[in-house]
Amino acid sequence: MPSTTVSVGSASGLHARPASLFAQAAAASGVGVTIARAGGTPVNAASILALLTLGVDHAEEVTLATEGDGADAVLESLAALLASDLDAA
Repeated sequence: MPSTTVSVGSASGLHARPASLFAQAAAASGVGVTIARAGGTPVNAASILALLTLGVDHAEEVTLATEGDGADAVLESLAALLASDLDAA
């Protein structure tokens, strides 16, 4: 299961619009994706409710992990998305 640590780029962190866009991308990826705060329990990244309950702020580091066919490519794509400013998207 490949994983990477990413700093959240959105000014509002993973709240409302950024969380929704990220959850949609994770769900559309076709692989299992989890996200966790440092030292926290991983949650399903395709669930907007799970993302919102994490309470991740701007520039906070999170760990993404993927599982399934093409997991490495999906991980790279989702990490880049999370590092970008999704508030401006």
